[in-house]
Amino acid sequence: MTTKKIAFLFPGQGSQAVGMGRSLAEAFPVAAATFTEADEALGFPLSRVFFDGPEEELRLTENTQPAILTVSVAVWRVLGEHGVAPALAAGHSLGEWSAHVAAGTLSFADAVRAVKARGRAMQTAVPAGEGAMAAVLALAADQVAASCTEAAAETGLPVSAANFNTPDQTVISGAKAAVEKAAELAKIRGARKVVMLPVSAPFHCALMQPAQEEVAAVLGGLTLAEPSFPVAANVTGALLTGSSQVREALIEQVTGTVRWVDCVQSLVAAGTEVFVEAGPGKVLTGLLRQIDRGIKCVNVEDVASLEKALAELNG
Repeated sequence: MTTKKIAFLFPGQGSQAVGMGRSLAEAFPVAAATFTEADEALGFPLSRVFFDGPEEELRLTENTQPAILTVSVAVWRVLGEHGVAPALAAGHSLGEWSAHVAAGTLSFADAVRAVKARGRAMQTAVPAGEGAMAAVLALAADQVAASCTEAAAETGLPVSAANFNTPDQTVISGAKAAVEKAAELAKIRGARKVVMLPVSAPFHCALMQPAQEEVAAVLGGLTLAEPSFPVAANVTGALLTGSSQVREALIEQVTGTVRWVDCVQSLVAAGTEVFVEAGPGKVLTGLLRQIDRGIKCVNVEDVASLEKALAELNG
């Protein structure tokens, strides 16, 4: 197995797909046990939802979030049985919770219950149709931020940067009219393209304040341990090693910006030589290539990708 320093990346909402995790459950008892553990923690068969659908049920935020976390934890556990363990980690939005399960900050059962509550709170924080999100392409982050500030002033409604995903991709979020105005201003400032996103709620903006209060209440009832390795915080990009810092970061993250570029750069600066995306999809692998093409990344989501990743890591 490789002796290189490995950082795990855990995906967030949007990476889900019906059927995810099934091949791992069939091949590895530790994965099957993980899915059973989630079902028991929640008191309903979550695994049936992400194995069999329907897709509409999986897309419900209160199901999507614990489902992605569960599959990500199963992948991390399977990799651990194959001798692949992280020295560092980061997770995109919801994925930050998966990273803290891997670091031992949170128990899996506590995390899966907490993110179900998080998902429900985020889904109900804003009435349907009142919020929006959009991806702004090929415009510097400070210019996107300026567009949001101007749009908020003009409309009197909140809009801000939700995700700094790559140097050329920033997602904005807020009230629908303010997001549309910010999109216009971003185009005037030179954005190559602005794409309205098909999301169920405007995540990572001030409109999520009710959800942030709910997450704070949930986390207030949980015991957090000291992380066994550093985990990058979405809200700052800094590597955290203390449980009190983690608690605040997970709370602030609900309304705060996901500074994904800073997270990746912190992991690289800490000596990461190989990234492993652990969980459904390849979204983070794609973003990583746009942030730093010189860093190797493999993704693991099923048996086929596991075998390919192990071959590359052992190569």
